[in-house]
Amino acid sequence: MTFYKIGIDRFQQIFQFRQAVGRTAVFGLFLCIFSIVISGCSSVAPKDMLRNAGRIPKAARVEGVPFYPQTEFQCGPASLSMVLAWSGLMVRPGELAAEVYTPKRKGSLQSALVASARRHGRIAYPISGPDLLFAEVAAGRPVIVLLNLAFPKHPRWHYAVVVGYDTKERVMILHSGTQAGERISFRVFNRIWARSNCWGLLILPSSEMPVTPDEGKWLEAVVGLERTEQWQAAALAYEKISERWPHNHTAWIGLGNSRFALQDFSGAASAFREAIQVRPESGIAYNNLALAFAGMNRYEEAIKAAKQAIVFGGPLQKTYRQTLAEIIRDRQIRRHKGGGFYPRYDK
Repeated sequence: MTFYKIGIDRFQQIFQFRQAVGRTAVFGLFLCIFSIVISGCSSVAPKDMLRNAGRIPKAARVEGVPFYPQTEFQCGPASLSMVLAWSGLMVRPGELAAEVYTPKRKGSLQSALVASARRHGRIAYPISGPDLLFAEVAAGRPVIVLLNLAFPKHPRWHYAVVVGYDTKERVMILHSGTQAGERISFRVFNRIWARSNCWGLLILPSSEMPVTPDEGKWLEAVVGLERTEQWQAAALAYEKISERWPHNHTAWIGLGNSRFALQDFSGAASAFREAIQVRPESGIAYNNLALAFAGMNRYEEAIKAAKQAIVFGGPLQKTYRQTLAEIIRDRQIRRHKGGGFYPRYDK
């Protein structure tokens, strides 16, 4: 086993701990999708849907959204496929059905749509309420919405894709069911959308951000790319977050983690240094910086950083000590063999 493999194992332990514990202090654990649903908006009057109409165009239509008519119970795969295609990724509904469709439920869970989008390297960002919906559509982005076409006690859930609106005619424009560009009045749309507490899903390439992103929620969405090991997409997204919110410690850690997984050890070290600037007592940042230094054969700096992680201690104290021991052991092995360290993946 090479040091790189040992380093990745240790790194993964830290990353997993950060998922389970470390992010709680920053923005909380990623809530299950149904928690997001029940905390959405209540029904609003149609006139209130346009309270910020002065800030957006009177009408908008999103370009580049194909229409895939759904088969029975397949509105989830069809809606996701349309939005992924808009984002530049062609995946047919039939290919997505195995990922998102649950036969026993005869439908697709919201969490399944989120997870599938992440597996395809896209950021899935739940939104709620008409203000955010109109803002994103006005910016040229389609939004998946969850509608209840029946009654609250006997729901008939349905996914559709909002591709436009017209404030003069007071209609929303949707790709829905077997109809492309269906026009639904604000009143009807509000009623059937409010039954899901106005749940919507924005799916973006990692190079983009929402019109008005919430720092914590957007970071949650990007962390989802790490969970699915979409390292290239995660690195790009974390770069954007770090530019917008340079004092976000977790974003710098995520950027370093993603670069490390891509074997960009120099880039990873740079990100971990930024994390230390934001939070000088961060044991995780020092520990991961040690691994990045070791990846570049800079063992003395690696040992110094690992020791600093131990000084700060905390619940990962044992892990930090193991990292230091492995770095020292690997340095001794390399010296004994008379060779340098060349990181690679071992099977």
